[in-house]
Amino acid sequence: MRVLVAPASLKECLSAPEAARAMAEGVRRAGAEAIELPLADGGRGTTDCIVAAMGGRRVAVQAAGPLGDPVTATIGLVAGGETAVFEMASASGLALLTRERRDPMRASTRGTGDLIRAALDAGAKRIFMGIGDSATSDGGAGMAQALGFRLLDARGQDIGPGAAGLEQLARIVASGRDGRLARTETTVACDVDNPLLGPRGSARVFSPQKGAGPVEVERIEAALARLADCLRRDLGADVLGIPGGGAAGGLGAGAVAFLGATLRPGAEWVLTALGIEKYLAAADLVLTSEGRFDAQSLGGKAPMALARRALAAGVPCVAIPGSLGPGYEPALVLGMTAIFPLVRENVTLTDAMARARELLGRRAEEVVRRAAGSGLLAKGEAETR
Repeated sequence: MRVLVAPASLKECLSAPEAARAMAEGVRRAGAEAIELPLADGGRGTTDCIVAAMGGRRVAVQAAGPLGDPVTATIGLVAGGETAVFEMASASGLALLTRERRDPMRASTRGTGDLIRAALDAGAKRIFMGIGDSATSDGGAGMAQALGFRLLDARGQDIGPGAAGLEQLARIVASGRDGRLARTETTVACDVDNPLLGPRGSARVFSPQKGAGPVEVERIEAALARLADCLRRDLGADVLGIPGGGAAGGLGAGAVAFLGATLRPGAEWVLTALGIEKYLAAADLVLTSEGRFDAQSLGGKAPMALARRALAAGVPCVAIPGSLGPGYEPALVLGMTAIFPLVRENVTLTDAMARARELLGRRAEEVVRRAAGSGLLAKGEAETR
């Protein structure tokens, strides 16, 4: 039996490559062949996932951090250097700031622009950018400034960083933008459909997670509305109706307007880039994992995206998540053959997190032995335990 082992990361426990190794060890103990393929969905780990699977290389880039201090970020170059992949969070992410330093009014995406410029300098003709886990709420303004756009106040001076700078925005001048952008295909991994503004918009849904209080939330909402007005008037880009425009502090909308980017579900892009059909054609069974499998998993996370592809290919797909949460049940109709969580009657969440590597390997071994012995999984029987 050939088993494709393709997990996402288990947050606070195991990276995707670590999870894949643990599961593969269990598969081999059961006497089956394991094919390891760590997955990501456009967030943390995407660069490593693509570079490892496609045989590319990682390049260190000096970039501006969220509050302007320099950070060392990473871009991946694959396909002979013609495709660059990176996570904006490596330069503009919340994890780069201590809780005390979080400041969504000042945090800027300038470092994200530095990464794009580095990709262009390396000769990339295609850019794939994941935009999860951001510290920013500037609608991509800092990114645009790093790429030659001028965002000016009423006196004709360049505005300052972050949402506070956007409060002074009067017009956008695109004449100095990097000309290579027009010749570059840019895809943005966006796994939320929140619009830029409104009750489900960037400010009200995401900025409190970045340290904004009630007053700052309303200031950010007004600042992003000002940006949207200028984008429509000066660039001819209407970003208000874009699903996902509110992602990453409005960077989704900014990427469309400033870069001509296409927003796509990250997991689907990653699977396509990896050539997942080739792996599925060689597999008799697929094992996947993530930290918690619940209703959110159905909305574009890597394991469920993989299950749908596996269903289309006629290959059973089994999830071994850390735990189960509310709303997981439709997965068993939409493509996931079975779900065997680590947390169960005799294993607490604390135990599962402490012993994730061991338990993941054991569960993988159990599933493969059962599939090989009874064939129930190969017939698509859905169950949880």
